[in-house]
Amino acid sequence: MNSNIKIVPIQNSRIDAVDFNNLPFGTLYSDHMFTCDFKDKKWQNPTIKPYGPITLDPSAKIFHYGQSIFEGMKAYKDAAKNTMLFRPLDNCKRLNKSAERMVIPQIPEELFMDGLKKLLEIDNDWIPTNEGSSLYIRPFIFATGNGFYASPSNEYKFIIATAPSGSYFSGKVKVLIEEKYARAANGGVGFAKAGGNYAAQFYPTQLAIEKGYNQVIWTDDTTHEYIEEAGAMNIFIRINDTLITSPTSDRILDGITRKSILQIAKDNNIAVEERKITVSEVIEAAKNGNLKEMFGAGTAAVISPISSFGFKGEDFDLPVLENSYATQLKKKITDIQTNKADDPYGWRVVL
Repeated sequence: MNSNIKIVPIQNSRIDAVDFNNLPFGTLYSDHMFTCDFKDKKWQNPTIKPYGPITLDPSAKIFHYGQSIFEGMKAYKDAAKNTMLFRPLDNCKRLNKSAERMVIPQIPEELFMDGLKKLLEIDNDWIPTNEGSSLYIRPFIFATGNGFYASPSNEYKFIIATAPSGSYFSGKVKVLIEEKYARAANGGVGFAKAGGNYAAQFYPTQLAIEKGYNQVIWTDDTTHEYIEEAGAMNIFIRINDTLITSPTSDRILDGITRKSILQIAKDNNIAVEERKITVSEVIEAAKNGNLKEMFGAGTAAVISPISSFGFKGEDFDLPVLENSYATQLKKKITDIQTNKADDPYGWRVVL
């Protein structure tokens, strides 16, 4: 497939204007992007070209009916300057699972991987080497067909864009357990990385921010009794020495970092339970001292420890632990990602 990718190199790279010692997250973009169009019932015209604006008709269905899905990935460099990805085929499979639910044509794995590898080869100098930094990768597909009538589009665009990035969260994360709004519902699209899922989170999250919190802990849509996710991440709760996370469902994203944490935790003799957990169980554990940790998990932050949470007007602080599960697990994952440790799982892909 590589031989079929058209390459249009940038005339003047912007890399010299980037301060790699002071990178924000996801707001500086590399020189090139990979694009591919779905037309006449097939993916065609794979191209790597300078990152820049795209043109769409006002009647493009993405604007009206919201067919849009995406993934989040990272590329890393090790001490020998080798370029590495972490479980990239899992991202491709999940993108296609989202595509199926949103009636978007699936991307062939070969096209996904060939486009990604070639893009990273061309923009290799954009991959940061500083500790904690990485090249954030955003593959996404959206409807480009035209029409003011509610039906799936007949045309789509697939893009992979990248952004050299520092840490996603910095400082202590304070969260609010949601009592009214829901992120997803049974039979819905909560398991998909669909753009509308994230747009729907913004309003309740903004209300939480106005109250002094950073993020929302989402609860189930019917009773709000069960904890499900943390912001845009899966959530883990440690009660005594047991690590608990909600099982995946129609409402909960099958997180790649989540799966990795579960595997590493089990292999390091950490007790793990995938089960429903109630808000009342967490409150009780916080009050009796058995609640040791809470953290979010996802590609962007890897693991983001929660320092405190609020519920019904009361705040609960989490203890500060010297050798927390969050610290241990984050180190084990990032060491695999950056080739500082052996990878017994075959997750690391060296390009």
